[in-house]
Amino acid sequence: MSRSLEEGAATPRSESEWLAYGRDVLARQPFSQLLGAELAAFSPSRCELRLPVTPQLLQQHGFVHGGVVSYLADNALTYAGGAALQVPVVTSELKINYLRPARGEWLVARAETLHSGRTQAVCRCEVYAVADGVEKLCAAAQGTIAALPAAPGGPSAG
Repeated sequence: MSRSLEEGAATPRSESEWLAYGRDVLARQPFSQLLGAELAAFSPSRCELRLPVTPQLLQQHGFVHGGVVSYLADNALTYAGGAALQVPVVTSELKINYLRPARGEWLVARAETLHSGRTQAVCRCEVYAVADGVEKLCAAAQGTIAALPAAPGGPSAG
């Protein structure tokens, strides 16, 4: 018996079901809630997360802290990998290139799966800073997303 995305949850079928499922997951992430992250699009083929830029997210030179940019890429990568694997997942590896300072009103992360197997997926993500409606690529990331082992005694045990 295979596991669904979350124990006891049915696998979403339509794009609207994927988006509703993804937003439910995001609502259960306290750190994402603290930062104000929003899931704009989610399906097995794509993920788009957005984050409003607030003064608390800036570093001493006035642009978004690299850790915030990395968080957004990591979360988008995990959404993409989780959709591909359709089981609960975590990040097992993350690499990010900061291409320019992130300045603007919003950050937007778009992720997709490059390859997925039985237990892991390799995904890539681009993070854009949006200022006055214009997107500028500020970071590119790649990560390996790993399936979490089934809980002992759970539906897939035995």
